[in-house]
Amino acid sequence: MNFELKTFDLAGAANEKCDALVVLLSQSFKPGKDVLSAFVTQTLKAGDLEFKPDKPLLLYRPAGLACSRAVLAGIGDGSAKEVRKAVAAAVALVKAGHVKKLAICFAALPQEDAVRAAVTAVAEATYVFTTTKSKPEGRVVQRVVVGLPGPSKLKPVFDRAVAAVAGIEYAKEWANRPANHATPTLLAGAARSLAKFPNIKCEVLGPKEVAKLGMGSFMAVAQGSDEPLRLIVLRYVGTLKSEAPTVLVGKGITFDSGGISIKPAAEMDEMKFDMSGAASVLGVFRALAELQPAINVVGVIPACENLLNGRAVKPGDVVTSMSGQTIEILNTDAEGRLVLCDALTYAERFKPRAVVDIATLTGACVIALGAVRSGLFSANDELATALLSAGESSSDLCWRMPLDDDYAEGLKTNFADVANVAGRPAGAITAAKFLQRFTQKFPWAHLDIAGTAWKSGVAKGATGRPVALLLEYLLTSAKPR
Repeated sequence: MNFELKTFDLAGAANEKCDALVVLLSQSFKPGKDVLSAFVTQTLKAGDLEFKPDKPLLLYRPAGLACSRAVLAGIGDGSAKEVRKAVAAAVALVKAGHVKKLAICFAALPQEDAVRAAVTAVAEATYVFTTTKSKPEGRVVQRVVVGLPGPSKLKPVFDRAVAAVAGIEYAKEWANRPANHATPTLLAGAARSLAKFPNIKCEVLGPKEVAKLGMGSFMAVAQGSDEPLRLIVLRYVGTLKSEAPTVLVGKGITFDSGGISIKPAAEMDEMKFDMSGAASVLGVFRALAELQPAINVVGVIPACENLLNGRAVKPGDVVTSMSGQTIEILNTDAEGRLVLCDALTYAERFKPRAVVDIATLTGACVIALGAVRSGLFSANDELATALLSAGESSSDLCWRMPLDDDYAEGLKTNFADVANVAGRPAGAITAAKFLQRFTQKFPWAHLDIAGTAWKSGVAKGATGRPVALLLEYLLTSAKPR
């Protein structure tokens, strides 16, 4: 889908040739002398239009307009949240009408986050997954024009939003794929394909290289599957190589059965989404490829399946991580932290300015925060504040959780340096405390996206989160070109 930014007011919007025109109207709307303003004034007087985002009004072949259909959509106070709702509702009205070119017009100059919201909302509303369908019917909307009244300085914001959409949809593509279409080897292929873009390089390590590194924890998870593990390393170099990179570590469990501690059968198909952290790292690099910012970023993805065969790791087994710490595996379904801990140790070699790991780690985080906010864990206030701010700016929200040392008490064991699980209470926090043991040499944050990475039910599918949050965080540290 192609996006274009134009400068036009309501009078200009009336002349925009398109299959559908969405006009976004805030409570502060002041009518002009153009034909669109006349339509708005008449519908307001008749009581047919409100400024509420969930009550758009559809006009079919309105006289005096160049579009086939027009939707008048209220956006309340003009906030990003209201814009997102309004665009979603408006697109739902017209997308069944073979709309190939869609125009979105702000009646008044919007705030930055409202522009982002409009771009991401139209992408979300028109997204279709087709990879595994025999007769794919893809996205109908091919071109989206966003119109702003008068000259503005919002072009960089618009470009950032368009790049974020490219990243979000790349993450969705790979997270939505069934496990047999997204094996560790295929995931590595997706990473390699990103290396065709400027300033991106990819390296893929297999079982022999990982064994030489001493990643006993990562290998323990992978040994229950016939699919070979892959350690994927992406590098984006946008500035001097001497500049310390930010490292993103994405959990890449391409299918999670739970291993010997097997999961219930119901909804186990959704465990194809357990590599959503990895998908988000791929998505960020796809967005960086579009923007080419002056920063350095490394992506590390430990990818494998968590299955059960005669070689599968057993509850009570003790393994040695790359850091040298021994781990008693009390629950094989707590495998994400076992692959991440070795990847975090591997990240030390890049001498990073910061490391952020992203993982569908715990059901406990779903209970704590639901699907609204991702869980954020960090002992570094500066890093935590930056990520929280990025989440607010991008509307990809997170919430900081505690990391008190007392929470680590449950990880003590008589048989190793640490156990991989504690009890049921505070499960998301104790998982983060486990990971924290492997992050002493750099500023670190952990994003638990178990509640936000995908939706269940009728709307089942990946959300592409937290690509927008991570991209915003990275770009705030970029130097001007």
